[in-house]
Amino acid sequence: MSKSESGPQIGRRELFGTVAVGVVGAAAVLTPGVAEAQAAPAKPAVAAPGAAATAAESAPPEQPMVTVGKTGSDFMVDVIKTLDIGYVSVMPGSTFRALHESIINYGDNTKPELITCLHEEIAVSMAHGYAKVAGKPMLTFLHGVVGLQHGSMAIYNAWADRVPVLAVVGNTLNAEERRPGVEWTHSAQDNAALVRDFTKWDDMPVSLTHFAESMIRAHEIATTPPCAPTVIVADAELAERMIGDDQPVIPPVARAFPPAGDPAAIATAAALLAGARAPVIVVDRMVRSQRGLEMLVELAETLGAPVIDLGARMNMPSQHPLNLTWSAQRMLAQADVVLGLEVVDLFGTLNTYLDRVERESAPIPRRGSKIISIGSALLLTRPNFQDFQRYQPVDMDISADGEQTLPYLLAALRQAKLDPATVAARTAQLKDASAKMRQRVRDQAAYGWEASPISVPRLCSDLYSLIKDDDWALVTPHQFQMHWQTKLWNFTRTYQHIGTSGGNGVGYQAGAALGAAIAHRDAGGRLAVAILGDGDLMCTPGALWTAAHHQVPLLMIVHNNRAYHQEVMHIQVMSDRHARGIRNAHIGTRITSPDIDFATLAKSMGVWGEGPIASPDDLVPALQRALAVVRDGKPALVDVVSQPR
Repeated sequence: MSKSESGPQIGRRELFGTVAVGVVGAAAVLTPGVAEAQAAPAKPAVAAPGAAATAAESAPPEQPMVTVGKTGSDFMVDVIKTLDIGYVSVMPGSTFRALHESIINYGDNTKPELITCLHEEIAVSMAHGYAKVAGKPMLTFLHGVVGLQHGSMAIYNAWADRVPVLAVVGNTLNAEERRPGVEWTHSAQDNAALVRDFTKWDDMPVSLTHFAESMIRAHEIATTPPCAPTVIVADAELAERMIGDDQPVIPPVARAFPPAGDPAAIATAAALLAGARAPVIVVDRMVRSQRGLEMLVELAETLGAPVIDLGARMNMPSQHPLNLTWSAQRMLAQADVVLGLEVVDLFGTLNTYLDRVERESAPIPRRGSKIISIGSALLLTRPNFQDFQRYQPVDMDISADGEQTLPYLLAALRQAKLDPATVAARTAQLKDASAKMRQRVRDQAAYGWEASPISVPRLCSDLYSLIKDDDWALVTPHQFQMHWQTKLWNFTRTYQHIGTSGGNGVGYQAGAALGAAIAHRDAGGRLAVAILGDGDLMCTPGALWTAAHHQVPLLMIVHNNRAYHQEVMHIQVMSDRHARGIRNAHIGTRITSPDIDFATLAKSMGVWGEGPIASPDDLVPALQRALAVVRDGKPALVDVVSQPR
């Protein structure tokens, strides 16, 4: 919310001046003649014996300074403003109280504007979702060790998703300066140690020059692919200390460019692809821009190759005839050359896996198939947290940024000897396979079309029919609805879905959707739509209040299957394995008795709400009413009682 939310605008400097004048005036009234005595020239006098001691004893004690001019936190805001950061998401905390005050008063609550959150997990998730749409980071403030611990799971999500988040963590390093009590329990010698295993870089500046340089470095490191969160620990004493006119210099901000692949390696990869009988492209965490999407389409069409889009980003138009994601195993089984582009789990993609008493895996591509991997995973890997997945042997591993490498790979393919007739014939076969795949998807979507609770394909289909003519965007992951959005909707722009959460930590969706919706609003008013899991939303329901407080236009649909259904399935698997039946699989996994009334929850926080909607006949009218609210610039929620998946 802008500076206007806080009532009369009295500047901080004017306030300090008013207080100072008031103190002097009060002293003059209480002690007549003091002002005149101060203005008159001093008269020499001879002190009586013992008079000096008596005067010293009777003099009032020296009062501590209560107001200051420009402080370190003001300079910190100057640094932040050089980074083109639009927002800072905050659950307020005393360890960064000076920075908070400087943002809203000295910085006029503009670039960055403060976004009030009710939990640090929401604040960090907002920054995560915002960055994936805006293409630049949002700042988030975290209060000492407790705020950092609250936000740590969301930081891990951003790490596993390789998304830039700039986190500033408050701390009071100097023990002599800490207030007694809670300031001790909220401080640490090394705050960033809590998250160092899943952040890209951190620092704890001890001077303002140090802060300026480290803040700019943190921004550059976070935003250079492979991207990831960075942490700056901001010392409270440094922020609150008064500074003079001789301020430190703020270094210029430079743009770093990601690495492209080695030219010789790219030429070799192009030759393998050009000579392939059945090349297959697998893409995951690659596309950052519309140009990247267009280059991927050009690559597929140049080769006449199917694309399997694993969905960590919006890589390939969902209805393109060469997008054969839902025939992945068949395509891979026929492949003689597989090109992986920023694939997070290449082993899991190229192997079948049976989760039985004895776990088994087997390769999908035929023996002798060549595997080429282009990606930046090896450039940023940590040993402790296992988000790097199982090792997959490959024939060529080109460590480089996938999108940055595509222009050079395309150029190399143009020089290769691709047979146009072979490419055309392969493309025709793939288009036929694509048409059959899409018909299978439509047939599957029709199952339970009139059922209550409402089927997920029906929910996704009815929603799309109402938004397809808008400039729309899906701002939640789609895998929890069995990817029905990407199966049925026509995704053509990179911003139209934000991919996965990275770490699959529960509680991500509402905050990320909110951050993404702010970015879409700022990009010209795109219609942001979220399909939220019921259990996920209950981890961070305070995001609803933030949506209402900051008037963020966002349609939130609760996929209310009244269960942690993934865990229901796991308990069913274990019950079957032990031959005990599945009759008790609901215990500890169902969210019933009582059923949660999400519409009432939304209304209690100022969000328009309707539901529960359990009949498919009532779905479209409810969505239309909610969309009218969102198109008027406000958030709305519809609670849809749904089939499990």
